[in-house]
Amino acid sequence: MTSVTKDTADDAARRDRAFLGHPIGLAYLSFAEAWERFSYYGMLGMLTLYLTMQLLQPGHVENVAGMAGLRGVIEGIRGPLSVTAFATQLSGLYGGLVYLTPIIGGLVADRALGRKMTVTIGAIMMALGHFLMAFEMPFLLALLCLLIGVGFFKGNIASQVGALYKPDDTRVTSAFQIYYIGINAAVIVAPLVCGTLGEKVGWHWGFGAAGVGMLIGLAVYLAGSAHLPSDPLLERRKGRGAAAAPKLRKGEGKLLALLVLLLPAMALGVTGNQQLFVTYTAWADRGADLVVFGQEMPRTWLLSIDAITSTGLLIGSVVFWRWWSKTRKEPSEITKMGLGYLMSIAGLMSLAVGSYIGELGGTKVNLGFLLAFHMLNSVGFSNAFPAALALYARLSPPALAATMMGVFYLHFFVASNLAGFLGGYLEKMPSSQFWGMHAAIVGFAGVVVLVVRRYFGHMLQPRDVVPS
Repeated sequence: MTSVTKDTADDAARRDRAFLGHPIGLAYLSFAEAWERFSYYGMLGMLTLYLTMQLLQPGHVENVAGMAGLRGVIEGIRGPLSVTAFATQLSGLYGGLVYLTPIIGGLVADRALGRKMTVTIGAIMMALGHFLMAFEMPFLLALLCLLIGVGFFKGNIASQVGALYKPDDTRVTSAFQIYYIGINAAVIVAPLVCGTLGEKVGWHWGFGAAGVGMLIGLAVYLAGSAHLPSDPLLERRKGRGAAAAPKLRKGEGKLLALLVLLLPAMALGVTGNQQLFVTYTAWADRGADLVVFGQEMPRTWLLSIDAITSTGLLIGSVVFWRWWSKTRKEPSEITKMGLGYLMSIAGLMSLAVGSYIGELGGTKVNLGFLLAFHMLNSVGFSNAFPAALALYARLSPPALAATMMGVFYLHFFVASNLAGFLGGYLEKMPSSQFWGMHAAIVGFAGVVVLVVRRYFGHMLQPRDVVPS
């Protein structure tokens, strides 16, 4: 009886259209994730600059517990690294690992603690990590707390967004676009608040502001708990007295294999975008003309500019596809992914062209080329990322829903580490070649995804999901 009543409540929640035509739970999840992203990008936007301008400099690096050992391990693999190369490698490693730990967080939620408890623990760990970054000595401990926190928080929030909808509900892609708008809004504000505090007042003030943002995100999530979908683990415990894990159904094994095999191509597709948080601000610091109306702009503001353009284009994308679907068939998620990666080429080529012109004239890259990069790259990413997220949320088997959302973020783990590795070439090749190389990588990914669509797209359609 308990299970039937809860299923009825979930069905009612899925019919809810109180928030922009979507369930009210989407509002709470989107705002909670937005504050989490405020804290994350507020810190990440400062990380490479903080490392290169202060923490890795003599008089500071000696204070960091364990930094000498970590540098020895990384240089044992890569060889001797300059301060900038080591900073980009460290940023890329951290930026990648935060997308690896959601697999652990998904397993914990699916098998041990449930989604709500796992998300709550993750938020607390992230807040602690941000506050620890206000001090030099526990810097690596702070990064560890953040890694665990993001792992527990991120995938379990996204899986709850997907659980608000039935498998055949076409609103799910639009839901993830709205969800991504919240993320972008946070990325707009985070560099303006955290980055400005960090660059103009003190790095530790910026990190502290990120911690406060994380606590607000936790409060929003807990306030909306009554409107969130039921927790599969807790429902199994209520119904049968034990958390018997559901098994994969017929046909889901092949589908899982295809979703996993897509990850390398997706990783290549977002490598250029991930450079925003690894080498881009360090490159702009030395290679771009950032003087506006006689004042030099903080480098972290470039991330706000990117988020502004991305948010505007994402809203435009939601409106465009709703208009398109009224008279035509809307493209599948896999199609949007492939086209999105191909669109991103233009943005990266704008950096390559601007760098080439600067190299010929011996000048810094004009800000206009950077603005073109943000605009064109955002066109591609704002179509590709929400579509990919919706695809994995829709097709992930119920037995591994939260875990598969963690697996989804593996492609960002690979992309961020690849971006960190490629960042080492920033000092070894002209910037025009550096960004042109990224354009080629992203273009290759777009072609691969469209080839997968051509031969395996039938497996990714809603009708192929095996009914319960």
